Amino acid sequence: MSLTDPVADFLARIRNAIRARHQKLDVPASKLKTEIARILKEEGYISNYKTQEEEGKQILRVYLKYGGQEAAIRDLARISRPGCRVYIGRDEIKRVQGGLGISIMTTPKGVMTGRQARREGVGGELLCEVW
Repeated sequence: MSLTDPVADFLARIRNAIRARHQKLDVPASKLKTEIARILKEEGYISNYKTQEEEGKQILRVYLKYGGQEAAIRDLARISRPGCRVYIGRDEIKRVQGGLGISIMTTPKGVMTGRQARREGVGGELLCEVW
């Protein structure tokens, strides 16, 4: 099955799993999805992730994080899409939800949060926002 936007599919699967109160979810693995999961873990939005092989295909297993009745992730929004890419310079990086959320970007120095990109002094493609 070919996906036009695998990152949007990944974010939608996370959103649906949280609404269904699942503890984990499996998605087809890619380097970009693994980097997004790494950032979500570093920022405390998921408890863990790992890649493994099932039936000859790489799978990314994401373990979701809940605090009592509330999920750590309230919502996810895809910003840059295949039909309309959004690139921002280092001076255009804004805070998400007044500093309560994060933005995830691809930069020449790799995938990082907007806060890290501002600190490093680089811009790039704004993939998504999480809060």
